[in-house]
Amino acid sequence: MNRKEHWEQVYSNKSPLEVSWYQAEPTLSLQLIAHTGLPRDAAIIDIGGGTSMLVDRLSVRGYHNLSVLDISGKALAHAQTRLGDKAQAIEWFEADVTRFKPPHPIDLWHDRAVFHFLTDASDRHHYVAAMRNALKTGGHLIIATFAIGGPQKCSGLDIAQYDAEKLSAKLGEAFQLIEEAQEVHITPAKAEQQFSYFRFIKTAD
Repeated sequence: MNRKEHWEQVYSNKSPLEVSWYQAEPTLSLQLIAHTGLPRDAAIIDIGGGTSMLVDRLSVRGYHNLSVLDISGKALAHAQTRLGDKAQAIEWFEADVTRFKPPHPIDLWHDRAVFHFLTDASDRHHYVAAMRNALKTGGHLIIATFAIGGPQKCSGLDIAQYDAEKLSAKLGEAFQLIEEAQEVHITPAKAEQQFSYFRFIKTAD
């Protein structure tokens, strides 16, 4: 089963409220986005954000240049149904992020729990290349991954755990780490998952 087939099956078999990564309130992501100081018309994309509540919460806060990317069309359809008419004001991309070419530059690239699924070095290389090409110099990158000592698998797939040093090495010298934070995520099944959040600024092309 390829990557897209896997995630389409996940969202066919489970409600968005049942998947382990579900958050009713993406509190830490919102805090880190606020820390960037970006204006409300900044171009923000949520990678793997198919059923995430982040786009809803950003819209309520006045951000109005929002995009969501997910490999699963079913995940995106869930979010669009939830948002109703508001979905028309958001860009939706059904795509594999490792092959993604956005139609315009991005000010903020947010990724909660996509990068850590890329256990193949080639996939990581293509992800970083896509992100670097999309993100403006001076733009912000927020990535959340399973922390060192956290889960080793998710959704039946192996993952890669990260700390600041390991992630910085994968991203390269064009990215400067600005801040990091830790979170214990409680899944719908009441399990604990250790996450690390990192905010970088792209300092060079």
